[in-house]
Amino acid sequence: MVPRVADPLTEDWEPAQVAVMEALRDWAVGFAELNQHMSTWMKLPTSDAHALGQIIWAAQGGEPLSPARLARRIGMTSGATTVLLNRLEQAQMLVRSREHTDRRRVTLRPTAAAQEQARAFMAAAGVEIAAVLRQTETEELDTAIAVLRRMNEAVGRANDRLGNATT
Repeated sequence: MVPRVADPLTEDWEPAQVAVMEALRDWAVGFAELNQHMSTWMKLPTSDAHALGQIIWAAQGGEPLSPARLARRIGMTSGATTVLLNRLEQAQMLVRSREHTDRRRVTLRPTAAAQEQARAFMAAAGVEIAAVLRQTETEELDTAIAVLRRMNEAVGRANDRLGNATT
């Protein structure tokens, strides 16, 4: 027997569940606005700044992106992503390298200048966010991390399912 899946549009939600979804939405909107400020700071189009942020975060996390993975993350076609990467490369914000044993695979790496500009922006823009995190008790942070990890896993599953449905 297949378990019944709740329809998120017709099922009743607890007030706390609605509040969490609204808070996540507000975070996403605020984060997008910070990205617009970063694009102004770095004198880049918003789409380029967003892509560069993804490239920097992935490289810092030890899992640098390929152009195809970047295209999926930022929701652009491979052709549009190539044009964007050409602009970032011309602006000396990224380098493309062939680090894999399969020399056809390209890895995207931010330049030192791009990393420094992003670090300077985050030092200026992240003051309030850092203050909140530093003032939050470890137990509360652990709970937030656990919920956000499960939400990220759910988003990943939904994106995989929807991606497979359209191919």
